[in-house]
Amino acid sequence: MDTKFNPSNIEQALYQAWEEKGYFKPAGQGDAYCIMIPPPNVTGSLHMGHAFQQTIMDALTRYKRMDGHNALWQMGTDHAGIATQMVVERKLAAEGQPDRHQLGREKFIDKVWQWKEESGGTITRQMRRLGNSLDWTRERFTMDDGLSNAVKEVFVRLYQDDLIYRGKRLVNWDPKLQTAISDLEVENKEKQGSIWHLRYPLADGAVTKDGKNYLVVATTRPETMLGDTAVAVNPADERYQALVGKEIILPLVNRRIPIIADDYVDQEFGTGCVKITPAHDFNDYDVGKRNNLPMVNVLSPTAEVVAQGEVYYADGTANNEFSADIPADLQGLDRFAARKAIVEQFEAAELLEKIEPHTNKTPYGDRSGVVIEPYLTDQWYVRVEQMAKTATEAVENGDIQFVPKQYENMYFSWMRDIQDWCISRQLWWGHRIPAWYDEQGQVYVGRDEAEVRKQYQLDDTVALKQDDDVLDTWFSSALWTFSTLGWPDNTEDLKTFHPTDVLVTGFDIIFFWVARMIMMTMHFIKDENGKPQVPFKTVYVTGLIRDDEGNKMSKSKGNVIDPLDMIDGISLDDLIEKRTGNMMQPKLAAKIEKRTRKEFADGIEAHGTDALRFTLAALASTGRDINWDMKRLEGYRNFCNKLWNASRYVLMNTEGQDCGQDGGELDYSLADKWILGRLQQTVQSVRGHFDQYRFDLLAQNLYEFTWNQFCDWYLELTKPVLNSGSEAQQRATRKTLVTVLETLLRLMHPVMPFISEEIWLKVAPLAGVNASTIMLQPFPSFQADKIDESAIADVEWLKTFILGVRNIRGEMNISPNKPLSVLVKNVSTSDQNILDQNDSFLRSLAKLDDIKVLADDQKGPASATAYVGDMAILIPMAGLIDKDAELARLKKAIDKNEKDLQRVAGKLKNEKFVNNAPAAVLQKEKDKQAEFEQALNKLKQQYDEISAL
Repeated sequence: MDTKFNPSNIEQALYQAWEEKGYFKPAGQGDAYCIMIPPPNVTGSLHMGHAFQQTIMDALTRYKRMDGHNALWQMGTDHAGIATQMVVERKLAAEGQPDRHQLGREKFIDKVWQWKEESGGTITRQMRRLGNSLDWTRERFTMDDGLSNAVKEVFVRLYQDDLIYRGKRLVNWDPKLQTAISDLEVENKEKQGSIWHLRYPLADGAVTKDGKNYLVVATTRPETMLGDTAVAVNPADERYQALVGKEIILPLVNRRIPIIADDYVDQEFGTGCVKITPAHDFNDYDVGKRNNLPMVNVLSPTAEVVAQGEVYYADGTANNEFSADIPADLQGLDRFAARKAIVEQFEAAELLEKIEPHTNKTPYGDRSGVVIEPYLTDQWYVRVEQMAKTATEAVENGDIQFVPKQYENMYFSWMRDIQDWCISRQLWWGHRIPAWYDEQGQVYVGRDEAEVRKQYQLDDTVALKQDDDVLDTWFSSALWTFSTLGWPDNTEDLKTFHPTDVLVTGFDIIFFWVARMIMMTMHFIKDENGKPQVPFKTVYVTGLIRDDEGNKMSKSKGNVIDPLDMIDGISLDDLIEKRTGNMMQPKLAAKIEKRTRKEFADGIEAHGTDALRFTLAALASTGRDINWDMKRLEGYRNFCNKLWNASRYVLMNTEGQDCGQDGGELDYSLADKWILGRLQQTVQSVRGHFDQYRFDLLAQNLYEFTWNQFCDWYLELTKPVLNSGSEAQQRATRKTLVTVLETLLRLMHPVMPFISEEIWLKVAPLAGVNASTIMLQPFPSFQADKIDESAIADVEWLKTFILGVRNIRGEMNISPNKPLSVLVKNVSTSDQNILDQNDSFLRSLAKLDDIKVLADDQKGPASATAYVGDMAILIPMAGLIDKDAELARLKKAIDKNEKDLQRVAGKLKNEKFVNNAPAAVLQKEKDKQAEFEQALNKLKQQYDEISAL
């Protein structure tokens, strides 16, 4: 092995070999285990969220693969409708090519496919760098032929079951992209704005209780008043009860609209009067439907005031009875210009009561960056109420379990108050809706035009035009677990791997993706008994990766860290350029540069993939957001170096030596028996943490065993045997070294695939294993018979003895290389046996000249003292001690013990604790109290002895 661990020398070569040799494919043997990757956008690049979740998925897959399962981690990417269309449109503009409207639909779609082939693989190349053991031979794309057929099949069947319909409803509308968007694509930002208080004159001479001939309404969007169809008050509000049923004259348009009563109105807020604009506000839309109000749309798809308001009944059908004239001077104005003009006209008419500053939650399109409008438009919808009921029951009865469990509540709250799902988007890139219209607007749904003509008996004289809209990308993603496995065909893959086992995802898409997958899967996939099949058995919900201050990582904040930069390293200048390049705001760029220089003065060093993955696992406390910590990453890079150097020690002492694989007498030392037992305890705990998704505890166990037990203690304990032990003892120790390291590498492999493979290939032959990869070796199984409890107890005794001596050396500033003579007192039979059997270990590791046992009644010289249970270790201080320093040390120890004693005594004086604690817990606290009292007495006695020197 090289003298230094260099990840860049091994990672990419190893990964290429794994992929070329087909190690990521299912074995075809054992119980099936399947994870579906949440398909990253084809436009995307690897970010910390991907790295975090994919580390967990890969670790689980590698663990199950090694544990004998027929494991599949299914790869795929999402076509990302809006994002991809925007990328290609920007590319065309930058290259001076015709835009999509000039190209036309077919040629533009060709351009998108061309971009996808040339540039769409960025994230998949980056995912390979992370060590992901996905079966790339099965890679799917949501727009490939198979998934496109599945999408059409689902749409047609849902339509035939009367679960898909077309209707005029209110949606989130992006005026720049001119499409409906989902709630997940809306970013609510706090913006300083105004709230305008407008006077609406009462009709027919009516007056309020206080004698006014108008009502005052408050609005943050005055331009929508052109579409008002009522003013609402609370039915319990005595101020306005007499006015309910009367009308006001809507200013500017002189439209008579009613005053209605609705519980939606908060009578304590403002004047208690609310303008109702059903076509331009989601809450007003609900009020309008409850009260059968007309819905007047006053804005165009580009958010300009229309020449004539479009009026609809509450059911979305056209209303030709209601007048919706728009003043000529407002027609064609942009919504914000119209706002300004309307406020000016209210002021001129003395109908502007007042203007107040107001902080608004304003919805923005996360892609376009413009303010989103609630907009009344024709869209396709899925009726989901019944599907949601079935999907809710699957979680209630435990067929699907959330980890952590509290996320079930978030799921239930959405599912029990679910609305029909808007599935159409006004884009070109995506699955085009399989519906055709004749010249009269009659709709026909089928898998293709030929099927439509045959099914509806339409000959070639009937002109048909396919719907221009495409389906929401979440629609195709909702079919992910079964469409990727070949549905609608009943393939062997579908029968083998479905339902899948675990879905790893973030809480923010529990509704948008997780819930919809459950609904769609249970509707379409049934087992042999006709029971709806779940898409997965477990949903493991991760937290978000935040920066070191707990802020969400974002480009605008300049706090994003690229996972690949942590793997490969990046200079400060390149990091600054990466964070600020192409930024249009110089002040923001300067702020980000300043932050970056402060945070990464020397850039980011290379840490390698294994250190990054181990850090992510170690930080993965269930369900919690993670504050990224570069120091933890540096620490785990050191951990990789520690493992590398320990492995070099093992190889240097075993290669070309007799390691007991070919027989021969084996005389295992106490240390050998101890480390083999500790290894089995670690195997047991790591397996348990894998099965409970506690990657933080799993990493903690691996770290503690590797660094503290194996490297710091066991390797030291082998030196006396390897230097001067008998042939049988050396053979046994060599075998133990190789056995423990080889097993440990298999235990580590799911989380740290590269370093474990690289070392294992050198160690495995010494352990009698001839194989080409660690990936396909069995994951270690817990073997209780390998645990020698007495050996573990004895070595822990020895460790306490050695640490006691080392602590005294440190506190008394005695050189670690200076041989010492020690005295021991209060020695039990058990203590004596351990001392006799391990004299050479103690002398070697504690650097001792002599160990002398004092009789119980024999008083030793003034000494620095440490304890192993009741046994005292005395290091005579003559010529060694700094009296003041030793007294200070003892005073510190006494203070600590007194605090510990007070804490336990306080618990035992607490009646509530004493009355409610289980007997075992109570006894444990009493035992602690006795231990602290005993230790305190010993320390005080020692303090008195030193004081008397």
